Formats: sequence, C-alpha cells, structure tokens
Amino acid sequence: MHGQFRPPDHSKGDERTIGGYAAVHDRPAAFEGPDGFSYSVEIMTEETGETTHAWGAFFLFVKWARVGAQSPEGHVESEYLTRGDTADEARRRLGETSLDDVKRTLDALVRERQRGESPRRWWDVMRDERDDAP
Repeated sequence: MHGQFRPPDHSKGDERTIGGYAAVHDRPAAFEGPDGFSYSVEIMTEETGETTHAWGAFFLFVKWARVGAQSPEGHVESEYLTRGDTADEARRRLGETSLDDVKRTLDALVRERQRGESPRRWWDVMRDERDDAP
C-alpha cells in the first residue's frame, strides 16, 4: 500500500518540534544522516526501573535501504533524553525538542557508530572494485 498525501493541519501543533511535526503532518519526520542514508524518527518510551520519573523517552532512528524496495536496513537510538512519571509525560517532553536538535542527535549517533568503520561509502568501494577488475 502506498502512502497517501494528507494536507498538514497546523492546528495540531508546532511543526518545528518533533512532536508537532508528527501531529501536523500525520507522519514521522525524516532526515538524511551524515552517512547519506535516510532515517525516520520515532519517540519511544520505556520504564527506567527508577522510583521517581519511572519512564524514559528516547529517539529511535530507522535507517532505510538506499537501493531496491523501501525497507529498513538498521537503526540507531539515543539514550533517555527526557524522563517523566508516566510514559505520556516523558513522550510529551521529548516531543518538544526542535527538529534542529533532533538532527544534531541523529548526526552524533551515526558518527559514533561510524567510528572504527571505513569512511568510504559503499558506492565508492563498488566503483573501485569494478575499476580494478581485469
């Protein structure tokens, strides 16, 4: 099933925040990571095991395949960025994060994951292998 265009409803929130964007556009925000891949972002919550502020909220960034069918290829996730006494409170607080700050979080997570990996992108490797072929 293909996506359906829905016009933005600006009465639902401030689209400059991650929670507002999702409400206004009725879809998750998406960003290009520093690795050239597309990432969509969701606000997730889970119990922290603590007695106060028992819920933590974090970003889950889903990495999408570049070639072929649109399918997830991996993910990165942040640490708890906000906490609350309920899941809704923690989610609401994290939803107030600006889109610029969400992008900075994604970039930092991807760069951290890339440490120790080759800085060459897959298409450069493929080109070099093709050029070296007899």
